[in-house]
Amino acid sequence: MKKLLFILIAFLAFANGDAQILDPAKWTTKIEKKSDTNYILTFDAIIEKDWHLYSQFTAEGGSLPLEISFNNQKGNFNLVGKAKESKTKTAFNDIFEVNETYFENKAQIQQEISIINPKITKIEVNFNYQVCKEACINIEKNFTFAIPATSKTAEIAILATDLTTIDSAKVDTEVVNTDVNKAETVTPEIVPVLDNKPSTQRGLWSIFFIAFLSGFAALLTPCVFPMIPMTVSFFTKQSKTKAKGIRNAIIYGIAIIFIYVVLGFLVTWIFGADALNALSTNVWFNIIFFILLVTFAASFLGAFEIMLPYSWANKVDNQADRGGIIGILFMALALAIVSFSCTGPIVGTLLVEAASKGGIAPIIGMFGFSLALALPFMLFAMFPGWLNSLPKSGGWLNTVKVVLGFLELALAFKFLSNADLVLQLHFLEREVFLAIWIAIFGTLAFYLFGKITLPHDSPMNHISVGRLSFGLVVLAFTIYLIPGIWGAPLKLISGFPPPMTYSESPYGVGNSKGGTNASAVILPNGAHLGPHDLIAFEDYEKGLAYAKSINKPILLDFTGYACVNCRKMEDYVWSDPAILKILQDEVVLISLYVDDKRELPKSEQYVSKETGKEIVSVGNKWSDFQITRYKANAQPYYIVLDTEENMLSDKPESYNSDINAYKGWLREGIDSFKKAK
Repeated sequence: MKKLLFILIAFLAFANGDAQILDPAKWTTKIEKKSDTNYILTFDAIIEKDWHLYSQFTAEGGSLPLEISFNNQKGNFNLVGKAKESKTKTAFNDIFEVNETYFENKAQIQQEISIINPKITKIEVNFNYQVCKEACINIEKNFTFAIPATSKTAEIAILATDLTTIDSAKVDTEVVNTDVNKAETVTPEIVPVLDNKPSTQRGLWSIFFIAFLSGFAALLTPCVFPMIPMTVSFFTKQSKTKAKGIRNAIIYGIAIIFIYVVLGFLVTWIFGADALNALSTNVWFNIIFFILLVTFAASFLGAFEIMLPYSWANKVDNQADRGGIIGILFMALALAIVSFSCTGPIVGTLLVEAASKGGIAPIIGMFGFSLALALPFMLFAMFPGWLNSLPKSGGWLNTVKVVLGFLELALAFKFLSNADLVLQLHFLEREVFLAIWIAIFGTLAFYLFGKITLPHDSPMNHISVGRLSFGLVVLAFTIYLIPGIWGAPLKLISGFPPPMTYSESPYGVGNSKGGTNASAVILPNGAHLGPHDLIAFEDYEKGLAYAKSINKPILLDFTGYACVNCRKMEDYVWSDPAILKILQDEVVLISLYVDDKRELPKSEQYVSKETGKEIVSVGNKWSDFQITRYKANAQPYYIVLDTEENMLSDKPESYNSDINAYKGWLREGIDSFKKAK
């Protein structure tokens, strides 16, 4: 998909740039006794509107997952299983090319523990997590649970120590609502998070329309299309009145929808809505989906037929002779079984794609598919004269089937690419993926032009105008893919091939060492080539020293490897020619990554005077630097400084997709520097 989210202008919640310590998640906790030795620790969060708090199970390579650690666990207590989470939402992140799992509005985490040291009086828990909106914040919180002295249920209200805030004073745990006269044990319950975001609705609508188009494609296959006039004629001729024939055809259509929706429901019920999404992001299931789709493609191309047992069709056909609504239902079931060799691969592919959305997407997908399949039977029963306008069955139906086979084959390699990306095997890098797609769609173009024939094709003396036109479209698409091997971005298929960075030559074939300018530039001490081959520093002192040596202002960029909006700013705003020229020629870029996990040398580790937090990693150091000096903790966060480290713009800047506004902000700081000279 195109990265359209950026084109839609976001609400610039931080555009005013006011320094502030943000804390979008407010936590409350409690401890509940389950048995003489076991307790349930519950963490509830209220999350501010539009913010996302990322799950401990979110995919690697995207935003940072929640990390839970127990500081005094050794020899005192054991964890009983993995911490349980309330309902999460999963969505594909086209910047990181992964499916991210996160909480919206509220979250609940529950962990059961088993005490092995009867003398322990408290449980110390540490949360490390990331929350994002237009900015991303890495937050660390400490929680202290006092173990109730009685055998009764005790509810603990705990004020967490937020290690990203200025106030680092620890607050003692307070026991409340303790009633020694009550021996009732509260059963822990995971509170579901209701998802009312419009993006979810858009996701389901997209599944519905894709499914509807898939159902229409299934109609145009040799197994289904000839059934339309035969079935409609049966209802109109066997019914005593026209109205009854129309009624029976409508019931028949509803029965088709019912059968496929039940199939979607069963898939969701058997595997579970969340499990479907987990499967779709799992390496081995991506490989299984690849094999499955290749098998479907081979079937469509004519290698073999995927058939259900004939005995099934015979038994169902016998039941269809019973008449009435039950008979019509079995007629619809007979259609589903008989046409399975054509519809099965489409339904299977659709269910795989719907699984990536999770939730009720398989049900919505089957509804859209079956609606497209059922509508012609109902409409032609109402208007039998339309049957005369239908094209005759013939070789063109097999052509449709073959085209679907090529599309299935191309889609299969997307799933193989997902597995390769997760495992970082580099077997299916961008150039290889594009070469495979070029081969697939190029072969399809030759097939449509009649230069290649397959086993079930009819002899052909000429090709129709429609087939020629579609062949030209496929050929144009194939030619469009070719420059991608040399580094073209191919925005039309963004999200399908691996990202540019996952390739043999990140700058394009024949230019593996970088762009024309990049290969010739001499980097200053401590610098590297950043986004768009910009000279960038990841160490503040080295960048400051270089800025002083060439007498240029500094663009200080607080960023993160897992910061989505940081990447959006770099991909869409910094790439603008006017902005890029400023960054290349007029400032020294210093990018400080607050989620850099590299450990600092022991001699450089310290305890922050502002937060009381132990600074042990490079990311800790830059996060503490941002909080201490600028009283802010969000990324992206931009500041223009002079060589004496004074701010040159009135305000810092954060995520801002308005290129002109960002350019004006940069220009304000640079012009102030020039005037001061």
